[in-house]
Amino acid sequence: MPNFLKNYYHKLGPKRWSWKNLTYSFPFADLQPLAITWLVVTGTLLGLRHLGWLQPLELKAFDVMVQLRPDPGVDPRLLVVTITDKDIHAYKRWPLSDRVLARAIASIASLEPVAIGLDIIRDIPYEPGNAELAAQLKNPKVIPITFIGDSDDDRAEPPPNIPPTRIGFNDLVHDPDGTVRRQMMFMSDGTSSHTSFAMRLAFKYFQTQNINAKFTDNQEIYIGKTLFPVLQSNSGGYQKIDDRSYQILLNYRSPTVAKAVTLTQVLEGKLDPTLVKGKIVIIGVTARTVKDIFSTPYSATPRDRRLMEGVFIHATATSQILSAVLDGTKLFWFWDEWQEILWIAVWGAASGCLAWRLENTLSFAASAIALGGILWGFTFFLFAQQGWIPIIAPTLEFVTVPAAIVTYKYHQSKQQQETVMKLLGQQTSPAIANALWKERVHLLESGLLPGQRLTATMLMTDLQGFSTICEQLPPEIVMPWLNEYLSAMAQEVQKYQGVINKFTGDGMLAVFGVPIPHTTAEEIAEDARLAVSCALAISSGLGAMNRNWLARGLPQAKMRVGIFTGPIMVGSLGGKTRLEYGVIGDSVNIAARLESCEKDRQEDTCRILIAEETLVHLQGKFEVESWGALPLKGRQEKVNVYRVLGGEISPP
Repeated sequence: MPNFLKNYYHKLGPKRWSWKNLTYSFPFADLQPLAITWLVVTGTLLGLRHLGWLQPLELKAFDVMVQLRPDPGVDPRLLVVTITDKDIHAYKRWPLSDRVLARAIASIASLEPVAIGLDIIRDIPYEPGNAELAAQLKNPKVIPITFIGDSDDDRAEPPPNIPPTRIGFNDLVHDPDGTVRRQMMFMSDGTSSHTSFAMRLAFKYFQTQNINAKFTDNQEIYIGKTLFPVLQSNSGGYQKIDDRSYQILLNYRSPTVAKAVTLTQVLEGKLDPTLVKGKIVIIGVTARTVKDIFSTPYSATPRDRRLMEGVFIHATATSQILSAVLDGTKLFWFWDEWQEILWIAVWGAASGCLAWRLENTLSFAASAIALGGILWGFTFFLFAQQGWIPIIAPTLEFVTVPAAIVTYKYHQSKQQQETVMKLLGQQTSPAIANALWKERVHLLESGLLPGQRLTATMLMTDLQGFSTICEQLPPEIVMPWLNEYLSAMAQEVQKYQGVINKFTGDGMLAVFGVPIPHTTAEEIAEDARLAVSCALAISSGLGAMNRNWLARGLPQAKMRVGIFTGPIMVGSLGGKTRLEYGVIGDSVNIAARLESCEKDRQEDTCRILIAEETLVHLQGKFEVESWGALPLKGRQEKVNVYRVLGGEISPP
């Protein structure tokens, strides 16, 4: 390797490169770019999260995890009596008359339920039968509803003469995207407190189990041994929600939370008593014409995009309370804010370190997939245990940090490569510069390019009478004149895909078939044809250059070219203090001897001699003149020599 290249690499320090890609690996101690990237990405994502911009994605992820959980089936403690469009058609009116509802309640009550919830607003009479309905509503097992709303204009009063302890509000809490994921257990309208419809029904059931409730000093309710913690505005994936009143996250048991029968079945006496005795029965509307339907986490299921009727959402809320107290089913729990921040930051650090340390693309991809699987798998595992922690924020962190690191390393590597290639290009051919760049790991680890044996075509040139020119002209004239000549030759060599290995004063060694080995017979033959065509192009250009020099009062040039095709070794030559990209082998020597063979036999400005080893690859595309078997200096065996007169010239 040349000294300038060694010095340049020494300036880079003991850094390690990999030829498999264009990524640059710093020592582990030099983590400043990684740390800065991690801090910037983490800070940005935490800021976006605090502003609530990630909340919609977190809620969609919540929905997906709800859908992926095992379905435990219906709650056997509940029964829903549905009022369908078919029922409304049967009784030819909506709202149904008070008499119809009174008959339904009486029929259900006769089967000894624990509670009967009436999820239908009855603030005004719907005759006939209002007196009959009022009589049924006096049953202590019946829980009618009220609707509080956001203002007095929205409010719907409960049926008259019902004690407040038997009235539950049926207000539902909508997330910003319109989906119901929370339930209010208690709320205040500014003058009095109210209990939810689901809580009223659950309390009726708990009375039969002798289970009492109490409030803690933090005003959180204990029912039996179960604490119902209040949902905060930033719990789980939430960041910006209205957390007023006593809310908890709604735990959807199943798309079909309870068994259902129709109102007509009840009124026709077709109701199985075992579905009612000791159970909570909820009467509600499922008729699509009434539009008491809402978006739930199940509404986004690809195969079932249906909305859920309000009565089934209340049944879900009731089932959640019952299951938490009686079955020990966990309520949703959440991490503290500092834990969530640490959780997000850790995944950025982990993925960033992967991108920083792993050079191999496949290794990085496999590791990233595995680590991503751990992230999503662990999050879903906790969700199955009723733990809701952020998933979108750490996922974005997990993706963004390595993406930024890879981009940074790529641009740094490209900049480094451009700098090195620019430096190398001033000293050697672009092809050799590329070879040095691709094998930089060997250069830095051992200081040597590994040797390669290959078959190539050598082209050796020399100027005739250059010593005389140097004797007659001052060096300040000779140097520009020589550079003009060598520059023209270099351009031709590059046009014909050759590599200039070295300039030897007024001469040049060019190689066709390196640094990328050509192994097939077709490739080797193509290298030979390109080399001969290049020599002919140089010969043609030399005539024009001589005319130009003559007009400028500069000396004219004659040159000799020797071309040979054969095996060589390429790689680093020299020691640690000085290295160069070397091309060695008998084939190089033969090319040099062909160039200097019988110097007195030169009839034109450029004489091109080749050996039979090159001729066999030309396929008759060039006009040649046989000089016979000639002895070459330093060789015992004679070589069949041919002079190239003309022929194929394709590039540029």
